[in-house]
Amino acid sequence: MSDATRRSLLTGLRWTSLRLRLVVVFALVALTAAVSASGIAYWLNREAVLTRTQDSALGDFRQEMQSRAASLPLRPTKDDLQNTAAQMASSSPGYSVLLVDERDTGKPIVGNSDLDTFTLDNVPLSLQKAVNEKHPIEAGNKYEYHLFWQRVSIRGKPYLVGGTKIIGGGPTGYMLKSLDQERQDLNSLAWSLGIATGLALIGSALLAQAAATTVLRPVQRLGDAARKLGEGKLDTRLVVSGTDELADLSRTFNRTASSLEKKVADMSARDEASRRFVADMSHELRTPLTALTAVTEVLEDEADSLDPMIAPAVRLVVSETRRLNDLVENLMEVTRFDAGTARLVLDTVDVADQVTACIDARAWLDAVDLDAERGMMVRLDPRRLDVILANLIGNALKHGGSPVRVAVRTEGDELVIEVRDHGPGIPEDVLPHVFDRFYKASASRPRSEGSGLGLSIAMENAHIHGGDITAANSPDGDGAVFVLRLPRDAEPLTGSAGDAGSAGDTDAGVQDEEGDAT
Repeated sequence: MSDATRRSLLTGLRWTSLRLRLVVVFALVALTAAVSASGIAYWLNREAVLTRTQDSALGDFRQEMQSRAASLPLRPTKDDLQNTAAQMASSSPGYSVLLVDERDTGKPIVGNSDLDTFTLDNVPLSLQKAVNEKHPIEAGNKYEYHLFWQRVSIRGKPYLVGGTKIIGGGPTGYMLKSLDQERQDLNSLAWSLGIATGLALIGSALLAQAAATTVLRPVQRLGDAARKLGEGKLDTRLVVSGTDELADLSRTFNRTASSLEKKVADMSARDEASRRFVADMSHELRTPLTALTAVTEVLEDEADSLDPMIAPAVRLVVSETRRLNDLVENLMEVTRFDAGTARLVLDTVDVADQVTACIDARAWLDAVDLDAERGMMVRLDPRRLDVILANLIGNALKHGGSPVRVAVRTEGDELVIEVRDHGPGIPEDVLPHVFDRFYKASASRPRSEGSGLGLSIAMENAHIHGGDITAANSPDGDGAVFVLRLPRDAEPLTGSAGDAGSAGDTDAGVQDEEGDAT
C-alpha cells in the first residue's frame, strides 16, 4: 500500500474527517426515519390485527350467546351447560366457552367446552365483576348487562377473554380466544421491519459514501494541491470542471496560485539582484581596499614618526580601513551562504589542536582557559571551525570579559564546544536576536569595531556542518554561555562534491572577531 493510499485511508477513518461525519449523519437520519416508520407501521398493524381478531371473536360470541345460551331452560343442568358450551365452541372461530349459572343460591354450576384449557380461574376477577354488574336502564343505556373483554397472558401466551350475561335471566358466558397466532404474525412483521431498517441503514451508509466521495474528491484534490503549493511547487494547478461552488473554489485557487507564483518569482528576482549587487559591490571594493590596506600598513609603520597632529588621523584611517576590509569579506561570506554556494572542505583534525591554533593565532592564550583533551578526532572543515571559534571567543572577550573558558567534549556522535565568559550576561530582550545580522544590543555604540555579522556567520558555518549554536546566560548568573554542537563526521552532508570545495569559497577567511551581538 502506497503512502498516499494509506494517508487517504487514515484521513477517511479519522473521527474529525468530513467523510465520516457525512456517513454518520446520513446513517443517523436513515436510522431515525426507518425506526420511526417501522415503529408506526408495527403499531398500526398490531392494532389492526388484534382489533380484527378481537371484533370477530366477540361478535361471534355475542351471537352465540343470543342464539344458544339464551334458549337454555331457566334452571339448566350441568349437562345442559356443558352441551351448549361445546356447541358454541364448535361453531366458533377457535375459542373456548365457559357457561356459569346457579341451580340454587350460592351453588353455581359450570359448563365448559374444554375443561383442561378454560376454567373460571382463568377469568380475571375484575372482568367477572364487570360482567355481573347490573346497570340501570337509562336514556343512554338500553341494557342491564354488557359485553366486556380483556387481554391476558396465561402460561406465557396471550389470550383474549370476553364475557357477558343473558338479560332477563340466564347463564353468564365467558369466551377464551388464543392470540398466539397473531403474536407470531406480529413477530414476523417486527423481524421484517427490523431487516428493512437494517437494509435502509446500509443503503444510507452506501449513499452517504457515494455522496461524500462525489463531494470530497474535489476537496481532496484541492487539499493535495494546497499541500504541494506549500511545499514550494508553485506551478500546481487544478483541473476545473462544472459550475458549482467547488468549481468556483478551484478557479479561485488557480488564480491565487498564479498570483503567488508571479509574486514569488518577482521577489526571487529582486532578491537575486540584491545578492548579485552585494557580491559585485564587495568584489569591486576588494581591489581598492587592497591598495588602501597596503598604504595604511605603511602609514601605520610610520605613525610614530609623523606629526603628533596627524598621527591620530592616520591611526583612525588604519582602523577604519581594516574595519571596512573585514566588512567586505563578511559580506562576501554572507552572500555565498545566501546563494547556496558555500561548501565544506573536510579534513580529519584533532579538536584540541584546532582550538589551540585558533587562540594562539590571535594572541588570546593569556585570556582563555582551555579545557580540551587531545586525541578527539573529528572530520569537519577546519577553516570554518576556526571562523566559528574566533567569533565566539572574540565576542566573549570583548563583551563578557576574561577569563573566557572554552570546554571541549563529545556527546555520542556530537562534538560540543562551550564558550563561557564572566561578564554581566546577555539581557533577556537581546537573547533572541544575538545571531541576527547587523544586530547590535546597544544603540549607543553603532560604530563599534564589529560589523554585527560575526555571530550570524558563525551560525551559518555551524548550520552548513549540520550543527547549531545556542546562547544563554549562566545558571549562576555569572556571564554568558555559547554552546556549539557539530556532528563528529560531516561527511554525509557533503557527498562527493563536498571535499572539493569551491573556488569562490577559499578566500572567505576573514571573520568579525569582535562581533557586536552582545
